[in-house]
Amino acid sequence: MSNATRFKKTSIIGLIIAFILIIIGIIVNLLPLDDNSMWRVLFGVSTLNFTLRATIPLALGAMAGILCERTGIINIGIEGMMLAGAFAGFVAKVATNDWPLMISLLVGVAAALAAGALMGYIHALFSIKFKMDQIISGTFLILLAGGLTAYLFNPDMVAEGKFSPIAIPVLSKIPVIGDIFFNNPPITYTALILVAVLHVALFHTKWGLRSRAAGEHPRAADTVGINVNFYRYLNTTLGGMVAGLAGGFLVLEAVGQFQEGMTAGRGFISLAAMIFGNWMPFGALGAATLFGYTQGVQNALLLAGVVNIPRHFISMLPYVVTIIAVAGFVGRVRPPAAEGKVYETEGSSE
Repeated sequence: MSNATRFKKTSIIGLIIAFILIIIGIIVNLLPLDDNSMWRVLFGVSTLNFTLRATIPLALGAMAGILCERTGIINIGIEGMMLAGAFAGFVAKVATNDWPLMISLLVGVAAALAAGALMGYIHALFSIKFKMDQIISGTFLILLAGGLTAYLFNPDMVAEGKFSPIAIPVLSKIPVIGDIFFNNPPITYTALILVAVLHVALFHTKWGLRSRAAGEHPRAADTVGINVNFYRYLNTTLGGMVAGLAGGFLVLEAVGQFQEGMTAGRGFISLAAMIFGNWMPFGALGAATLFGYTQGVQNALLLAGVVNIPRHFISMLPYVVTIIAVAGFVGRVRPPAAEGKVYETEGSSE
């Protein structure tokens, strides 16, 4: 199957979902509707803006999962990597509060990336060198990050400032679309660009070919000189960095502060987006948009108070949609053939 055919079959659903949301949003916001109408609540600019903010950490988490699992390493520890990145970014930001704001924020981003990379390397080390069950290793990362951040977090620590939106000239003036896509802080732009970069890298570069070979046919890859475990170490560490950036987004761009357990299951929703998107960057982005939209609707309904449903049921919406989506599509997707399988080269202990 060609790259184009594979891309079309596995990503079209997610792209259609995102496209439909944008088109409906444009139409609704250009029509003279009352601000309290249900259409404005569900598809207003504020709801779609919140959808994008909710989508970014999910998309980054899904890209982290794709990087790892395309080489054959199962990664359910994205939640822990996100949380570690968020905490490291927060601590670095607090430690540099008296520095110029942009430098301080960039130091926080670097710390988030470093923490995620460390968590990714630990996962690769346990999975490859020590041959630990990869699901158990991922679970360990979640427990480790949750426990350490809760123990080390000082509620008196306050981070001062966060990334501000950067309006792109001309494009930001486009009605509706400009407000949503072209007036955002830098990590948001970075995440959207990263999806396209990762797709091109996976399917149009030597690194991508070798990474996919390590996850599909590691023995065949080894026979042609590809160091399978090297690519597994490399991609799992890179995946950790991307997940750490997702945590950094929460602290340095979305919230501005750290809270215990602030990832709130986003790592698991990212996994669902990755599966829904069939381990394809654009497919995963579309799925992340769907799940992000449910969070945007949840927020809009709670703020507008236009329905008489208890808020607890509304708060369940993102997780219910995630379960339904994965349950409906899990039998129609195919993970990398060698996913979760330890690979040992002949005459080697690894």
